[in-house]
Amino acid sequence: MGISRRGFFQSICASAPVFTFDQLVQGAGPGLNVQFVNVAREAGLRSKTIFGGEVKNRYLLETTGCGAAFFDYDNDGWLDIFLVNGTRFETKWAAGAAPTNRLYKNNRDGTFTDVTRQAGLVRTGWGQGCCVGDYDNDGWDDLFVTYWGECALYHNDGNGKFTNATAKANVGAAKTPRGQNRWNTGCAFVDYDRDGHLDLFLANYIDFDVKTVPVPESGNCLYKGLKVACGPPGLDGGKNILFHNNGDGTFTDASEKSGILNTPGTYGLGVLVADFDNDGWPDIYVANDSTSSTMYRNNHNGTFTDIAIEAGVAYSADGKPQAGMGVSAGDYDCDGNFDIIKTNFAGDTSSLYHNLGNNFFEDMTFQAGIGKTTRFLGWGAMWLDFDNDGWIDILLGNGHVYPEVRDSSVEYGYRQRKMLYRNLGNGRFADVSEAVGPGITEKAPARGLALGDFDNDGDLDVVVNCVNDVPQLLRCDSTTKNNWIKIKTVGTTSNRSGIGARVYCVTGEHRQTDEVRSGGSYLSQSDLRVHFGIGQAERADIEIRWPSGQIDKLPALAANRIYKVVEGKGLATGGESPKLGG
Repeated sequence: MGISRRGFFQSICASAPVFTFDQLVQGAGPGLNVQFVNVAREAGLRSKTIFGGEVKNRYLLETTGCGAAFFDYDNDGWLDIFLVNGTRFETKWAAGAAPTNRLYKNNRDGTFTDVTRQAGLVRTGWGQGCCVGDYDNDGWDDLFVTYWGECALYHNDGNGKFTNATAKANVGAAKTPRGQNRWNTGCAFVDYDRDGHLDLFLANYIDFDVKTVPVPESGNCLYKGLKVACGPPGLDGGKNILFHNNGDGTFTDASEKSGILNTPGTYGLGVLVADFDNDGWPDIYVANDSTSSTMYRNNHNGTFTDIAIEAGVAYSADGKPQAGMGVSAGDYDCDGNFDIIKTNFAGDTSSLYHNLGNNFFEDMTFQAGIGKTTRFLGWGAMWLDFDNDGWIDILLGNGHVYPEVRDSSVEYGYRQRKMLYRNLGNGRFADVSEAVGPGITEKAPARGLALGDFDNDGDLDVVVNCVNDVPQLLRCDSTTKNNWIKIKTVGTTSNRSGIGARVYCVTGEHRQTDEVRSGGSYLSQSDLRVHFGIGQAERADIEIRWPSGQIDKLPALAANRIYKVVEGKGLATGGESPKLGG
């Protein structure tokens, strides 16, 4: 207990093996026997996501794209897929032809069935992001979808159907005080006051009015000589929103009371919730476009304070504002603190903020080895242990914002490949993107990116929502023989989804940390089950610290199982998948 956090990290670095990229590709480094394969078409994900013009965009709204979600809406233990959809300004859709969101039910055989209409989720509009959480604690995870204009809260009725509860719950967030459509983007359910009821946070981008916003011709908006959609610089930033759950199916706007409105308009996109200072209370980080990012520290009394600048997560390493898009939290060096990965615009690097504790971060982008690439424009971001070796890796989705670059030579193209960085266990990462299969190297106009094991085989898969293209479903096929454990949390005193519960996984001297999290990445929702790779270990000790303060310890759980844990009661019986433990 006498060693410092930095000293502990350095001791790990000194003993960890280091492999070059060539060694990894040649197989000298363990755990690279992994291939990602796009199986979307075979799986039945064939409907195109429509979002703005395909050749030219007049408005910034046409560029942002949509999020995606992995969540088990029918509680059968198999992840289903939800894809947000958009529309177009210039198109008048024939009856039945308008684009709509899509809900795909997992058939448990590698395929999915489109159940959007049966589930009551058909809607056309400028969809943005989505997040999941059981806001009424009835045992069924509900779905929230953000829009330019009125958002939608879909109550899960538990019978395969959803009811639109937006008006009843008072969370539509349709208009600004000046009467403009709100441009709601990232969202997350979060029990910020730890009362056992999930509250709701919404990021807002700009106050956008299609009748008054400048267009490329009138605004003379140029990107490397190309006329493109105007903004966000020069446009009024939107105000983020915090809704407090009243516990009766309704919410109250607590944005002003909580201090959220004390932060200026911020061009908010990706939303990330995590307990960054280990005080047991959830904080909120927002990736902002073309300005400083925001970190709302939870003050334990229903209020927040923006500490991004003093914490070191507002700007780049050289103190410049960045065009932040997607964001994810993970403890990449296993020191017990959540670090941050954030994607940014083309010509810039992604940002890696190493959490030193006590609300202070250090920008380690270049030291960690991910600052070499500036040619991609990043969107979805995710920490994942793709090889189950016990050290979380980084996956980034990319695609240019302006379709006008498609036929030009000024950028790396409109469609771009993804980036996968392997954690070397010593604070550094190796770019292994070209060694892990066509699912990573295939170019696509990616936006939302969500993570989940849709086939329950212990390998983490990825769903990607693309702009004006079909989605991607990247199945992870691994022959590493590394082991894993998944934990599904069921709250009793805490919220039923267990969102905010901190989970520790210990194998020998190796201690991993994660949290059950709503939202994240770029406007997306990953599996609420917490996944740990545990290498060659055959058992692991699990500890869960719930938002209520309850601590459950589960020693020596067998590997390669999915465990359902009920707050205060331990392991539940009953199956979620063929490999359920407990």
